[in-house]
Amino acid sequence: MDIRDFLDIPQLEKLMEDWSNATGLATIGVDANGEYFTKAINFNDFCMKYTRGSEEGAKRCQKCDAECTGTYFCHAGLMDFSRDIIVNGQKVGAVIGGQVLPEEPDDDKFRKIAKELGVPEDSYLEALHRVPVRSEESIKAAAQLLGDVVNMMVNSNYQQQNDVKKIEKMDADIEQAASLIREINEKSLQLDKIESKQNILSLNASIEAARAGEFGRGFAVVAAEVGKLAVNSGEINKSIKLSLKELTGTIKELESLK
Repeated sequence: MDIRDFLDIPQLEKLMEDWSNATGLATIGVDANGEYFTKAINFNDFCMKYTRGSEEGAKRCQKCDAECTGTYFCHAGLMDFSRDIIVNGQKVGAVIGGQVLPEEPDDDKFRKIAKELGVPEDSYLEALHRVPVRSEESIKAAAQLLGDVVNMMVNSNYQQQNDVKKIEKMDADIEQAASLIREINEKSLQLDKIESKQNILSLNASIEAARAGEFGRGFAVVAAEVGKLAVNSGEINKSIKLSLKELTGTIKELESLK
């Protein structure tokens, strides 16, 4: 299941932007394969330029994205989060992000990380001190809130799409049924003509049998059977027309529900 097939992504991005502006946390959406499907929201240079922007940092970030869940400390020492998006019991993606500090940073610790990543230490620290500081409790609460709201929105979009598909399927079925009714009606008219011809044939055969007298007895039997066939055909045809009338009424009721 591809989340892009049913999700209103601009609507989701607007929700994520509002949440990010309110909490100070960055976020982005990833699909079930780990590919980004929304724009990156409020990520700063510390993460994007100096961490993910370095070869070693990108490897470490990708490992965190793939393996970490819940609220956790990333390899660079920031608090990040990952909240699964579940539809019908199946994981279709996640909202990840964070990029905040739970306390004021230890410069010596981050100088060491800068060396490991191969990025300028002073620039790394300068970007680090622009990272928001939030309590661990507030980070966890904000991440939980975003995960819950995103799941409600995604599942709502999925249900809406399913409802549209069901209506489209019903429309197609109604049209197919209506087409079948038209076809049966045409064949019923043909049966009317056959019934009429059978009645005329039976009448003519009876007249000829009467004229033939003794020699027409066998012919009279045939004429009687043709007459019976005409009657039976007529009764069947009436039954078909009655069923068609009821079915047509049902189709109209279904069309009125659209």
